[in-house]
Amino acid sequence: MRSPRKIIFAIAVLLAPLFASGQTTVRWPAGGVISDAQLAMFGGAGNFFFAEELSDETFERIDGVSFARGCTTPRSGLRHLQVLHRNFGGRTQVGEMICGEAVAEELLAIFRELYDAGYPIEKVLLIDLYGADDNLSMEDNNTACFNFRRVAGSKTLSMHARGLAVDINPLYNPCVKGSRIEPAAGAEYADRSKSCPYYIRKGDVCHRAFTRRGWKWGGAWRSVSDYQHFEKTN
Repeated sequence: MRSPRKIIFAIAVLLAPLFASGQTTVRWPAGGVISDAQLAMFGGAGNFFFAEELSDETFERIDGVSFARGCTTPRSGLRHLQVLHRNFGGRTQVGEMICGEAVAEELLAIFRELYDAGYPIEKVLLIDLYGADDNLSMEDNNTACFNFRRVAGSKTLSMHARGLAVDINPLYNPCVKGSRIEPAAGAEYADRSKSCPYYIRKGDVCHRAFTRRGWKWGGAWRSVSDYQHFEKTN
């Protein structure tokens, strides 16, 4: 019996001419790794970046989870993104994200810029895989966006509730407020004087990709240092 990988490769060979124009989007399972040869067969990396309205299948995955009861962000105001990113092994990996409609195209451009720059992001998966538990997602170093929730310890809705905030490599870029560190598993990375290839720093490629498009970085806040967090407020 032929392995699933060989079957996928054979299908790719047959379908490659259909994607040669670079005009067709290619759907791929989130978390899957793609070789350079496969990218070429499907017309290049650009065909793997796209935004779309939430299909019934996608909405079923998030309804009652990140799209929690009482969600004030309408389904029509959200978009489902597919992106590519370089994982910590340097390989091309598929990610998916739900975000607000207003920032969908910007996020596609940002993640394409990070991908082209070889910026390492360990995983980009829906937070619903973690039961919409922000702490579990952060501990697994998952990069995510939409999650209808409130700011920890308050009644204020988070910018994530509107799909206007993204947390990048959160384990290595924890949120630090006094002695409180989230996720707690990222406590050793609260010391930003240390050298770490996964730290987000002012002026680096990740920081620039977001901030030059008007996103605010939580690592520059005064009352709290939320190193993982970027948000778009206008």
